[in-house]
Amino acid sequence: MEKQFFYEIEGNAKSQEALLLGETIFHNANGYIGIRGAYEEGYPPEYISIRGQYINGFYDITDMKQAEALCGLIEKKQTMLNIADTQSVEIWLGGEQFSLFYGTAKEVKRSVDLKKGVTLRKIAWVSPEGKEISLQFRRMTSFVKLPLFLQEITLTCHNYEGEVCLISSHFGEAENFCDPSDPRVAGEKTQYLFADTPHCQGDISLILAKTSRSGLSLCSGVAHAVPAGFEKQTVVKDKKAVHKITGKSVKGKTLRFYKYSWFSDSIRCGNPEEETEKKLKKVMMQPVEELYGEQEEYLSDYWEKSNLEIEGDEELNSAVHYNQYALLQSVGKDCYSNMAAKGLSGEGYEGHFFWDTEMYALPCFTITRPEIAKTLISFRYRTLNQAKENARKLGHKRGALYPWRTINGEECSGYFPSGTAAYHISGDIAYSVAAYYLATNDVEFLCEQGAEILLETARLWVDMGNYVDGQFHIQDVTGPDEYTCMVNNNYYTNLLAKYNLEWAEKCKELLMAEGKWEALSKKINLLPEEIEEFKKAAENMYLTYDEALDINPQDDSFLKKKKWDFTNTPKENYPLLLHYHPLALYRKQVCKQADTVLAHFILEDYQKLSTIRNSFLYYEGVTTHDSSLSTCIFSIMAAKLGMVEKAYDYFGESAKLDLFNTHKNTKDGIHTANMAGNYMAIIYGFAGLRIKESGLYLSPCIPDRWKSYQFRFQYRGTRLEVKVDKEGCRIHRLEGKPVEIHLHGSPVLVEDDIRLYKRQEDK
Repeated sequence: MEKQFFYEIEGNAKSQEALLLGETIFHNANGYIGIRGAYEEGYPPEYISIRGQYINGFYDITDMKQAEALCGLIEKKQTMLNIADTQSVEIWLGGEQFSLFYGTAKEVKRSVDLKKGVTLRKIAWVSPEGKEISLQFRRMTSFVKLPLFLQEITLTCHNYEGEVCLISSHFGEAENFCDPSDPRVAGEKTQYLFADTPHCQGDISLILAKTSRSGLSLCSGVAHAVPAGFEKQTVVKDKKAVHKITGKSVKGKTLRFYKYSWFSDSIRCGNPEEETEKKLKKVMMQPVEELYGEQEEYLSDYWEKSNLEIEGDEELNSAVHYNQYALLQSVGKDCYSNMAAKGLSGEGYEGHFFWDTEMYALPCFTITRPEIAKTLISFRYRTLNQAKENARKLGHKRGALYPWRTINGEECSGYFPSGTAAYHISGDIAYSVAAYYLATNDVEFLCEQGAEILLETARLWVDMGNYVDGQFHIQDVTGPDEYTCMVNNNYYTNLLAKYNLEWAEKCKELLMAEGKWEALSKKINLLPEEIEEFKKAAENMYLTYDEALDINPQDDSFLKKKKWDFTNTPKENYPLLLHYHPLALYRKQVCKQADTVLAHFILEDYQKLSTIRNSFLYYEGVTTHDSSLSTCIFSIMAAKLGMVEKAYDYFGESAKLDLFNTHKNTKDGIHTANMAGNYMAIIYGFAGLRIKESGLYLSPCIPDRWKSYQFRFQYRGTRLEVKVDKEGCRIHRLEGKPVEIHLHGSPVLVEDDIRLYKRQEDK
């Protein structure tokens, strides 16, 4: 833990591609607010910028046009808003404005300090008239004071004495970015926020803005701390407050300016304007170094509990650390929010929450920061009523169907074959409840929230399925693979449904032991015979199996389709969804991402090892990995099957996806689920961690190119550190009670330190 986490790049500061990529990579976020890493001083007009600031869970409503207004199709959706622009600051030296696009930039470095929780931009610049200056921009979104965004500008004039002027803007009607050519980004430019005239309280500017249709409001506030001798003046114009800060520079003397932005929204407080003013005044009374200290202390605790180190591959180690940090920035920290597909780094997928949270993020936080995992599940509990209403809209008399994509709990997926039909989302959420309970033994949470989710989602499966020749079938659904839609008996969906039904039955026993069963069953009007229905459906769930191939077909019809012609598919035609009609994909054996392979990872005990191996090899041949969620899962399963070097290759693709922009769309935001999957590929893949009803399991292996790797996690209050090298595995109990672990299948009691001299060989 002595190492200073740091990620830095030196790049072309004027390249359009580098600018957009930098806005994403160097974004600041804390789970509540997110600010893209655009230059404070702006770009020339010919450059494109996705200059965004966002609040997790804050949205407006927009129309979603349907070609035919069929019953139940979604005709409106929520979208995350670019809430304001509080980051803009122009710097003037006499009559010259600082810009990297003019004059000479002698040095430009950008970095994110993962230990201190700040981004830095360091510049040595010579103006066209010869003024030499050094600049540093330090930015922080506080993990402790979530509504706070702090900017620090440090300016040193080396050969210039004269007027220095900062023009700091506060604009309350920012617009969302749009790109009609990309289905993953909003296709139309719409104004969602309408701001009141800025209101000034002394040096503080406050702008109250209201959404056009959702009925929400927010207030952004801006204030400054400036060097002695500098004067502040605020001018209000239209929907914009301009803070003009002027003074004199002295050669060699460093000037330091601070810009504070605070955000409050009506989802979380009754009077956003009053809240913003009060909290902004209070935070400005706190020394800045204390604010930085709080941030570092928070992150020290985070890294202490979730640190992961790879020895022997420094580039990959750095990528893993960045991904862990970006994931922490992305996840919501209250029950009003969740984790958007792009976190709070951009507008890709319009800020919607998907199954990414439950199947990728939660497995990371459940074993490192379970309080965050519980908060994320609490969002699903808070929106349980909307899930029940959604089920009724789709014709189900009972049960809860969670939306495929949402912000406020209502479905906003316009293309139902690959959206609303992905019923597995309800199974994913039920799975996450059970996984959280198994890892934490948090019976109280299960009684208060988790059991109700498990029971209502179980009701859905019983309502929608039917018996054929004594087996329980689930028709017309879409599994995780979005290149295969509207099928019968998707293996992944059916298996998750079976697990969901089994856990609904187990809830009765667990809650009865706590004396909570009667109250809950009465609350949701659960009849005794429903538990029997759950048990019967689970026991008779139909799971596809092909005896000749010894694999689990992805669905009833998958093996009857012709395989996609990969040999004659040009590289430039990937991802396929951007170049081929959906029906062309649906009618072929071609997978966008892990589907059955994912099922074998999360519920491995439902099939024999030979079936898992044969299925992995089969689907490896027909999967494009066009989804960023895919290679990490294949890495995990390759490691389980002893294919360690293949697992490493898949892992490397996953780890560097955003930092190297391998999918060519990082400009729209990070791939949060992939970043979580990157962590999973080490902990659940190479280390072989599994948490089951029967206990804790580890089956470590190590790639040839690594010297060692080590990580920390917790299980039911016990914190452990695991180190794996070429000689074997060492496990150290950091705190908590002794715990039994099954190492490569053999139970051992970890009381203090143990070392197992055993290694799983590559096959």
